Amino acid sequence: MTEQDIMNPKKMPLQPEKATLEGKNKFLGFWFFLGGEAVLFASLFGTYLALNGSLNGGKSAEEMFGLPLVFIMTMLLLTSSLTSVYAMHHLRNNDFKRLQLWMSITVILGLGFLACEIYEFYHYITDYGFTFRSSAFGSAFYTLVGFHGGHVVFGLAWITALIVRNAKRGLNLYNAPKYYIASLYWHFIDVVWVFIFTVVYLMGVL
Repeated sequence: MTEQDIMNPKKMPLQPEKATLEGKNKFLGFWFFLGGEAVLFASLFGTYLALNGSLNGGKSAEEMFGLPLVFIMTMLLLTSSLTSVYAMHHLRNNDFKRLQLWMSITVILGLGFLACEIYEFYHYITDYGFTFRSSAFGSAFYTLVGFHGGHVVFGLAWITALIVRNAKRGLNLYNAPKYYIASLYWHFIDVVWVFIFTVVYLMGVL
C-alpha cells in the first residue's frame, strides 16, 4: 500500500483502523499502555478500600455522598461511550461528517460529566470541609476520583485535537487508527468509572 493510498479517503477497507502496519502497531502499543493503567488504578482502588474508614473525626461516605448526582454523572459518561461507538460505526462506513459529529457529542457529554464532578468536589469542600488533607479517607478519595477525572480531561483534549486537526483533511488510513485508539481509551475511562461508582459510591452509601 503506497503513501497515496493511505492518504486517499476513497480507498478505505472495511477495518481502516487496522489496515496498515502503523495502525496495527498503535493498536498493540495501546494495549500495553492499558495494562499499565489498569495496574495503576487497581493500586488506587486497593488504597481507597484500605483507608476509607480513616475519617479523622470527619463525615463518612454515607453522610456525604449523594447518589442522584453521581447517577447523572454515570449516565453522562456511559452515554458518551455509546456515542463513541456510533462514531466508530461511521468510521468503518467512511462517513467522516457523522464520525466528527458523534465524536463531538462525546466531547460535550464528557464536559457535562466534568462539570458535575467539579460541582461535587466543591460541595464536599464547602459544605463538609472534606478536602484532600482532612483525612486519609479524603486523600484516598480525591486521589482515586481525581486521577480518573484527569484521565477524562486528557481524553477530551485528545478527541478534540483529532476533531479540529482533521476537520479539513477528511478520513484516511493515517488518521483512522488515531480515532479508533482514542475511542478505546474513552471506553477504558468509562469502565473505570463503573468500578468507581460501585466501589466508592454504592458501597459507601450502602
